Amino acid sequence: MKNIAFRKLGVVLMLFPAVTVFLFRWIPGAGEWYARQLYPGISFLLSVAASVVPFSLCEVCVISVLLFLFIYPCWMYGKKKMKILLLHELGVLALFFAWFYWTWGMNYFRDDWFVRSGVRPAVYEEEHFRRFLSVYTDSLNETFTVQTFVGEVEMENEIKYLYKKVPERFGLSVPYSFQHPKKSLVNTLYSRVGVLGFMGPFFCESHLNHELLPVQRPFTYAHELSHLLGVSSEAEANFWAWQICIRSSNQSIRYSGYLGLFPYVFSNARGLLSETDFRKWVQTVRPEVLLQFSTNQEYWKGRYSKWLGAVQSVIYDFYLKGNRISSGQRNYAEVIGMILSFSAKDERNNVDFCKFLKY
Repeated sequence: MKNIAFRKLGVVLMLFPAVTVFLFRWIPGAGEWYARQLYPGISFLLSVAASVVPFSLCEVCVISVLLFLFIYPCWMYGKKKMKILLLHELGVLALFFAWFYWTWGMNYFRDDWFVRSGVRPAVYEEEHFRRFLSVYTDSLNETFTVQTFVGEVEMENEIKYLYKKVPERFGLSVPYSFQHPKKSLVNTLYSRVGVLGFMGPFFCESHLNHELLPVQRPFTYAHELSHLLGVSSEAEANFWAWQICIRSSNQSIRYSGYLGLFPYVFSNARGLLSETDFRKWVQTVRPEVLLQFSTNQEYWKGRYSKWLGAVQSVIYDFYLKGNRISSGQRNYAEVIGMILSFSAKDERNNVDFCKFLKY
């Protein structure tokens, strides 16, 4: 009887952390409280532990769990009842689920960027979009540089310094000197599915693809670092990557910021402007920038696997929608709506449009 009681207690203890995740998902304000009060301390401790080793603890954790789920029932087959084996595996999955959300995933339940910034989503106005397009294109052309390489230490220090200046109302954590981007143990796989970087939630580690082009590294690093600082939305991560990079004193980092935003500006312009106006706008972009954009696309196209990419796309879209990102992977491109909304607010306050979003 005692064994049965201990087993039931063990099940409760394993499932309780997972159950609390659902409570945080639906209790108003709980996610934001976690992001501002708990996550900074959690991420600090986990990042300290992860900084001791050069490889990704997150990937080791995921691979270990997958191996356990496959090997354990094979090894114990015939030694334990199938019901017990399934219960053990359920317990591991419950702990794995809870560990993901309590170490980072609860950030999906926080207030969105519009609430935290005090900005109302702007209604699309063609004139407003054209003004943004003009200002953005001029800046993109002006910051173009042939020298795109930036040293790792210089890049990290500059971007971390700028993140520390983000106003407190946005609710981002503070980056630390020991938080360095990790290299993946299965980097080829990420290149095959078009992943340039990712956030490792289990030990609060950011990761960069080994094969990133020099011009892509600052924007991608700033994007992934924002996730480490408590940002869950991909659109918001793009927003901060752009805003941080364009404020740098290093022209190569500024150019990376403008070029990193270019795919989303390009897709929005193609969808919102007439074919004639779209072609006219493209002609205002420096030929060198268009060539670099095309070169980047061809570079990754040569590494991309269509069938692996299709599978990853479906899984990741489902994952995002299951975590309150209702637009799925389209969320990446929604960064333009955020920028237009913020700039519209500045215009209402008679702030020069060219200077919007200054801290």
